[in-house]
Amino acid sequence: MGENDGRGSDGGGSILSVPLEQLHRDRTSVKWRRYGPDVIPMWIAEMDCAPCPAVVDAVSAAVARGDTGYAMTEAYAAQFASLAEDEWGWTVDPATTTRVTDVLTGVTHVLRLLTDSGGPVVVSPPVYNAFFDVIEACGRRAVEAPLDSSLRLDLDRLAKVFASVTARGDRAVYLLSNPHNPTGTVHTPAELEALAALADEHGVRVVSDEIHAPLVMPTSTFTPYLTVTGSGRGVVVTSASKAWNLAGLKAAIIVPGPEAVDDLRRLHPFVTFGASHLGVIAQTAAYRDGRDWVRRLVVELDTNRRLLADLVAEHLPGVRLVLPEATFLAWLDLEGLGLGDDPTGELLRRARVALSPGTIFGAVGQDHARLNYGTSPDVLREAVGRIASSLG
Repeated sequence: MGENDGRGSDGGGSILSVPLEQLHRDRTSVKWRRYGPDVIPMWIAEMDCAPCPAVVDAVSAAVARGDTGYAMTEAYAAQFASLAEDEWGWTVDPATTTRVTDVLTGVTHVLRLLTDSGGPVVVSPPVYNAFFDVIEACGRRAVEAPLDSSLRLDLDRLAKVFASVTARGDRAVYLLSNPHNPTGTVHTPAELEALAALADEHGVRVVSDEIHAPLVMPTSTFTPYLTVTGSGRGVVVTSASKAWNLAGLKAAIIVPGPEAVDDLRRLHPFVTFGASHLGVIAQTAAYRDGRDWVRRLVVELDTNRRLLADLVAEHLPGVRLVLPEATFLAWLDLEGLGLGDDPTGELLRRARVALSPGTIFGAVGQDHARLNYGTSPDVLREAVGRIASSLG
């Protein structure tokens, strides 16, 4: 373990231990400024963690020496390739990758490349709400193939939807969340291989958002989409921003499958100019020197997800929670609380706890909510306690 690995910013102790009062006082991101100081914000996908020391050191040193110009991204790609090989046995050729501003920007570029104006992009709700925004913003149309009742890929439905959207010869993309946001589902190799076979059969291109890949719980195993049989025409877009809590330090990487390399070469070079130099420095340091830190973080998230499940079972018997296999996000079924058409709005009003409304993740999210458990156990206890008290 390196000097900066495996420690919180104070040199020891829990990573997810920042007190609520300090968070309200010190954090100035949208998570902490959208609502008043009496609200516990558990909505946006940003963790309440102490920073990774390796990242702090790298960014602080760059600013101190005035190294704040335009980004060189080759080292970033090389360090991602090293991480992918070491953690998942995935061999990535850095020379084939494209570096971009962030994951959603990368997805936008790829959708425009692989589909036509007004063309179909298939998604499996409940799914990351920004997928719908990106699809709309680039002039494509979202086609839904929801997850099944177990919150896993519904392969039969995907087969029917793929056949439908390509029946007239339209170019189509399936936009995959791997691991899945907001449910925390970790897709198995068998599921991904079946998806790749369906995509190949129908001529659908798979674009996989793998931003949460390092945050898979110890009970599950992450499989990069491009490592499964038949995935060669697919594309992965990823970043260190979620696992190391670096959303404000922007950089991301697009990785093509072997049969998609020439496609990505058609991207205009200008799209590679958006990554922040400090973002590249931060994420390179995270991939190179912050691996032990993120492993410690996953252990704490594992503890938190189990604590959340216990708290919900004890204090919120009307709520159903499927234990997430990855991410720091939990998918809650609130129908049993009888809070009407806007349950998250009611909880914000009554309990002063802000959750993400389920409907933004697709129509199947009605009566659901997404809760961010990437915070301290004390904050989790207070949030659930407030909700329980407000229902009395």
